[in-house]
Amino acid sequence: MKNMFLRTRTTGIKAGFPASHFLCPSKIGGRAKRRGDVLTVFRFPFSVRDVFRFDFVESASARHNQSGLCFCSRLLAAFRFPFSVFRLIILFSTLTLASCVDEVQFDNTPEGNMEALWKIIDEHYCFLDYKAEAIGLDWDEVHARYRGKLDKNMSSAQLQEVLCNMLAELRDGHVNLYTASDVGRYWAWKEDYPSNLNDEIRESYLGTDYRIASGLYYRILDDNVGYIVYKSFSSAIGEGNIAEVLHHLRLCSGLIIDVRGNGGGQLDYAQRLASHFTNERILTGYRSHKTGTGHSDFSDLTPEYLEPSTTVRWQKPAIVLTNRGCYSATNTFVRDMLCCLNVRTLGDSTGGGSGMPFTSELPNGWLVRFSACPQYDREKRHIEFGIAPTIPCELKAEDVAKGEDTLIETARKLLAR
Repeated sequence: MKNMFLRTRTTGIKAGFPASHFLCPSKIGGRAKRRGDVLTVFRFPFSVRDVFRFDFVESASARHNQSGLCFCSRLLAAFRFPFSVFRLIILFSTLTLASCVDEVQFDNTPEGNMEALWKIIDEHYCFLDYKAEAIGLDWDEVHARYRGKLDKNMSSAQLQEVLCNMLAELRDGHVNLYTASDVGRYWAWKEDYPSNLNDEIRESYLGTDYRIASGLYYRILDDNVGYIVYKSFSSAIGEGNIAEVLHHLRLCSGLIIDVRGNGGGQLDYAQRLASHFTNERILTGYRSHKTGTGHSDFSDLTPEYLEPSTTVRWQKPAIVLTNRGCYSATNTFVRDMLCCLNVRTLGDSTGGGSGMPFTSELPNGWLVRFSACPQYDREKRHIEFGIAPTIPCELKAEDVAKGEDTLIETARKLLAR
């Protein structure tokens, strides 16, 4: 196995994620110049496993390798660690950067860009085997079909349409194609299903005198049930926020956490909130990563645990409201909450999205984001296509006509028992 290193991006995984085979830097120069990026060194001969921070200088240049993923050239860095370690990294770089060679070049043509994109997904996307089994995906057949749609004289807009349609075959909301004019996306994971949410009615349950703790909106309903709405895990929440909310709701008979329409965000916030619903360290699932370019080249499963909060912890029944708009970090939050005592979910299946995304670049400069590291539940099952609720429930038209939310009302009745 060739030694490689990973330069993480804000859209990629966090430094320190265990790995034995990762992508080389997808861009060292150009638009990817950032300060404070993180370099994680994995499995090189000196058995050093440390995380270092460094800056890329403006003059760093780039070249492609066989999959359009590796750009290795004049890497100049101001390393923020002792000189002895600096020498170690320079030696490592000398040994390993040679692996980032130009074995295959793709031209900046419709065919070249399509082949580069297909190869990136073929070698690094993490759900090809699973989706072949689950939905009958045949990535080789997809290649042949979309190769026939190319024309050397097609416009950029036409090429973008073809490539976006090819990526849509993956049925993955974490897969995007970024161009100067648009972002190619797959949103059928929520758009093809009932929303089971009426925003105006949900706002009526909060009223006008609800409380706000960073991203958490909350109040006590008339029947003494606590109600929390968290619309996005991109909205920061701290331990203090959660502790204050739960303390305010401490006399309630039960708690409703409404994450319908929450499309994800930061996993840290999802885990932080879930940690207030367990009194002990619990296994919540597993994760793995690619170890090679084959569809089945994965590491052993790494267990993921939820640690209990050291502040306020909820001890009464709680119900999490879900719909198909629950995606990515929210999908993980639901997975973790289902492992906690006294917690149930109610509504529709989540939208899924269990692959940690990476980003790479095509010869024409377009960026592609794709799932690279899969998550599983504690039974080692895939959750890429969503998690079924404990209690299925749909928003009824007759309740909407009365200004009521079927899911909220059902949860209130269950918590009142």
